[in-house]
Amino acid sequence: MGPSVWDSGTPGYRFERVVVAAKNSERRYRLWLAWPRQAPLPAGCPLLCMLDGNAVADTLTAAQLEALVEAGRAPAILAIGPDSDLRFDVTMRAYDYTPPVRCDGPTWDDEARVRLGGGADVFLDFIATQALPAVAARAPLDARRSTLWGHSYGGLFALHALLRRPQLFSRYAAADPSLWWQQGFILREAERPVPLPVGRETTLLLMQGASAKGESPSAPPLGADPARVERMRRLRAAAPPEAGQALVSKLDGRDDGMRAEFLAFPGVPHGPMLPASLPAALALAARPAAG
Repeated sequence: MGPSVWDSGTPGYRFERVVVAAKNSERRYRLWLAWPRQAPLPAGCPLLCMLDGNAVADTLTAAQLEALVEAGRAPAILAIGPDSDLRFDVTMRAYDYTPPVRCDGPTWDDEARVRLGGGADVFLDFIATQALPAVAARAPLDARRSTLWGHSYGGLFALHALLRRPQLFSRYAAADPSLWWQQGFILREAERPVPLPVGRETTLLLMQGASAKGESPSAPPLGADPARVERMRRLRAAAPPEAGQALVSKLDGRDDGMRAEFLAFPGVPHGPMLPASLPAALALAARPAAG
């Protein structure tokens, strides 16, 4: 990681970093907290909770935040990352961001590399019982305008949270979610969603880049294991290019207050979708509440 806006500051926000040890676990998380200096509305401040927090902190700019302040719609920000200076801890996020698939044994993200998955519900508990209370203790929040954003595996996690714990957030932004994971597990999970909270609009914004139209993926890194590259290509084939838009159409048809939107980023490869999706996620978090 390099210097971030948390280091340089910006007039419209105040910043803090807090390290939290997860209960009943050896995991430690860095919470990147930012609050707009303007007085909160009577209903409280909107909140944007962001996964891959270290990468987000390394990417967000003062200009992006100040634009929200000038518009009078700045959300509080909670970015959750590993307690290290790594942008990504791939082993940690592989466990935290992927749903449990099996009841009779461990869920593997990558069994060949002995990399566990299946910890998404444990991580949701951490967010619900430790991360969100840490923010609420510092600023009044508007529960109608709470947004969860994630990219890649983080986008998969955001969809799982929507389908299984929709009471935690009212808005979900999934950027290039890993719909292919475990042969399209999340697409099957969408067949049996948990009912949404009554009397509150729930919104999903699903964003996809080049994969949305079946464009060729970016070239693998130099020196990448050809067998692994081929395996990843086979895994990704579990979710066809139109799967994201089809999922949005399916969820938008629910009659329980669900609103789902699709946003395409033509030509943007998977990795660059992280920074490309941030303005749309910030805009979603800043939207006025329905009604």
